[in-house]
Amino acid sequence: MKKKKRSRIHFSKIPSYFMLILWLAFLVATVGWILLASLSTTAEIFKGQVMHSGFHFENYVKVWVNNNVSRYFLNSLVTTLTACTAVILIAAPAAYVLGRKHFRGRMTLSNTFLVSMSVPAVMIVIPIFSVCAKLGLIGNIWTLVILYIAVNVPYTVYFLTCFFSTVPGSLEEAAMIDGCTPPKAFWKIILPMAQPGIITVTIFNFMSIWNEYFMALIFANSSDNTRTLSVGLQNMINAMKYSGDWAGLFAAVIIVFLPTFILYLFLSNRIIAGVTGGAVKG
Repeated sequence: MKKKKRSRIHFSKIPSYFMLILWLAFLVATVGWILLASLSTTAEIFKGQVMHSGFHFENYVKVWVNNNVSRYFLNSLVTTLTACTAVILIAAPAAYVLGRKHFRGRMTLSNTFLVSMSVPAVMIVIPIFSVCAKLGLIGNIWTLVILYIAVNVPYTVYFLTCFFSTVPGSLEEAAMIDGCTPPKAFWKIILPMAQPGIITVTIFNFMSIWNEYFMALIFANSSDNTRTLSVGLQNMINAMKYSGDWAGLFAAVIIVFLPTFILYLFLSNRIIAGVTGGAVKG
């Protein structure tokens, strides 16, 4: 009986496995073709003979130097790392208070963070743009950083609250007996205990900010000194109508894709541990 049940369960998962394999094959084929195209010439791409004349790494060098991809990459890196760090510094103490302290208005505050997650960016971008235009903040990369922080704080607070709520209170009591103040106990004891959740939500924030296009197009598209990779890539696509350097465009696509791919490749176990840990503890 047990063997029959196991076989039924096994065969019942075949459709889901088939769809997963189909999606994975499509993804690998698509990304693989883009990678091969980035190492070919434009003529080979149009002829359907990618990699026919060997590797052309000069495509990467050319877009990195001549098409300002290096500047776009630096802008994206500074914006993403600064925003991700600031989000944790702001959201972690807030999540700690909401998860471990009981006070009047706690549920109202928690629900406020939850509701703010459901507000689409397109609804608030026009009034924010009006205010920033009056203050002369359009075309400033730090304006973009502040907006990314504001957008990602509610989700980060919501994600981290369950991790802080399950840390044993005895740890704080022991720290205070040893002479730690509540803030010091938080930074020295509680925050390291929530490391799986912090790493997971930081990776999610990194991917979201790194690939963000809408706000970057509106608030940081005045010059190459402020453009991020997503906006710069769109400008390259428009330029391809005149230059025809499609091999260089595919090389730029790989450059944009590579950081998030490497990040997920090496930290996928931590992401799964953080998500499942939060689900079990919450």
